[in-house]
Amino acid sequence: MLLKDFFKPTTHKRVLFFVLVDVLISVATIVIAYLLRFNFSITLEFFDSMMTMMMVLIPLKILFFFLFKIYFIAWRYFGLSEYKRLIVVHLMIYATFTIIFLLFYDYFAPFPRSVIIIDLFLSLFFIGLIRISRRMYLELGQENMQIPTLIFGANDRATHVLKSAMIGEIPYQPKVLISKEKNLVGTYFSNLEVYGLESMAKVIEKYAIQSVIITETLGREALDELFTLLNGLGIEEIKIVQMFQEDTPSFTDISIEDLLARKPKDLDRISIANFIAGKVVMITGAGGSIGSELSRQVVAFGAKQVILVDHSEFNLYQISEELAEANSVSALLSVRDKEALEEMFVRYRPEVVLHAAAYKHVPLCEENIESAVQNNIFGTKSVIDLSVLYEVEKFVLISTDKAVRPTNVMGATKRVCELYAHAVPSKKTEIVAVRFGNVLGSSGSVIPKFKAQIERGQNITVTHPDITRYFMLIPEACQLVLQAASIARGGELFILDMGDPIKIVDLAQRMIDLSGREDIQIEFTGLRTGEKLYEELLIDDADLKTEYDSILVSQTPPVDYAILLSQMERLKDGHELEVLKEMVPEFNHKP
Repeated sequence: MLLKDFFKPTTHKRVLFFVLVDVLISVATIVIAYLLRFNFSITLEFFDSMMTMMMVLIPLKILFFFLFKIYFIAWRYFGLSEYKRLIVVHLMIYATFTIIFLLFYDYFAPFPRSVIIIDLFLSLFFIGLIRISRRMYLELGQENMQIPTLIFGANDRATHVLKSAMIGEIPYQPKVLISKEKNLVGTYFSNLEVYGLESMAKVIEKYAIQSVIITETLGREALDELFTLLNGLGIEEIKIVQMFQEDTPSFTDISIEDLLARKPKDLDRISIANFIAGKVVMITGAGGSIGSELSRQVVAFGAKQVILVDHSEFNLYQISEELAEANSVSALLSVRDKEALEEMFVRYRPEVVLHAAAYKHVPLCEENIESAVQNNIFGTKSVIDLSVLYEVEKFVLISTDKAVRPTNVMGATKRVCELYAHAVPSKKTEIVAVRFGNVLGSSGSVIPKFKAQIERGQNITVTHPDITRYFMLIPEACQLVLQAASIARGGELFILDMGDPIKIVDLAQRMIDLSGREDIQIEFTGLRTGEKLYEELLIDDADLKTEYDSILVSQTPPVDYAILLSQMERLKDGHELEVLKEMVPEFNHKP
């Protein structure tokens, strides 16, 4: 055990080792310099000057190596940049020695000046060689164990990947680089040739490439095209490089979110900050996929206090723990409990209310119509009414594309919520609804379901070959919700531009391709209760422009508030489907 500890590398041991090695090398190079200068026959009269040179130059060299941290470079990380530093330090050492020699010439005489130059080059060679030797050993030892790799992108990130590969930190052996920049094609990058994108197939075959590391930042479409190309060429291991502390590369697999994410280009964070900063914000459904991200965002944008409302103990605990350092309050209650909810309004006086609480799973709402109506419609009504009563500055209803020409109970209840938000006399409260489609990775969405099926080795189940959905990343969707609210003046129904809809069968196939598994197929199970082939975001094609391209606004007139209240009262008496169809004439229920 003691012997093992003795040979265990430490900083002090490394420094001591190199000091001893440098002393020995320096003695040897000075002797060799004199031998070369005098044709391998040093006369006795120059022996004293040789010893004097050792006594002055070697301590000087050790001192400068300490001052310029040469001794603190890890052996295995010694590379070109470190060797450049070693050259500069050597020049300084020998320049200093030359000055000392000139000032104290009599002390050195007789002294052959040419040995200074000879020893300089010998020292650079041997001291550099001993330091690069471990790296050479590691490269030779790792070469057969590393995966032949193509690097996509000739940039600083690629440099760090190459460096990590050379010292054996990563199991990849870069063989060639591909760059989209025409001026780099044909050049060499750390001794590796740079090819153009059109040469991808040729170099993959030539160098027997088994993996690809992407060092360039690519947009969704470009990344999707590259993945398709590489997948077609038989490359299953594709990594995206990320840089963290100390310029150490980290690698992540391409995710389905990377290929589908549509990031809006007109996020106005200043507008959001001006809207949120310094205010008390209440978020209902704060533990859900949307609510939890809204909670993170309002904290990030400087809310004075955040009131987290959710009826799920587990979800509320998770987001409360995550935001433990923020000024937050956790309220474990349902929006259906108006009295408990009112206590929160009285106690904390929220200035902004973001209402994300809702039952959203279509099949469950179909099986529990009364609960869906009570939670989604009457829960929303309670939150809106309390917001108006306690003069909340702005109320934001989170709605869904399923509210457009709904075919299920969930969509119909959300459409009623939109109608109530638009029709209710709001007094001092600006009430706005924001509608958007699916967000990537939310609970209950197809992506987590497909991932679980792939992990279990099961076939992916898709309800219909033609079914399509809109998708957006949760953080971007939530930021656009806040951005829309910041420009709202009350009464608007905003619609987030979700881009083009995506066929679910294409999404499923992409996920199978990303997994690299060939034993998984796609099975079609038929449309579920209340499910439709495609979702819509707009009720009509009226003028919907705002100052932001990613945010549209509907201009539909409000319904009669008194009639709507009467219809909502009738919902309490049962026959929910009949009343919902009356309230939402476009509701075409498909049980």
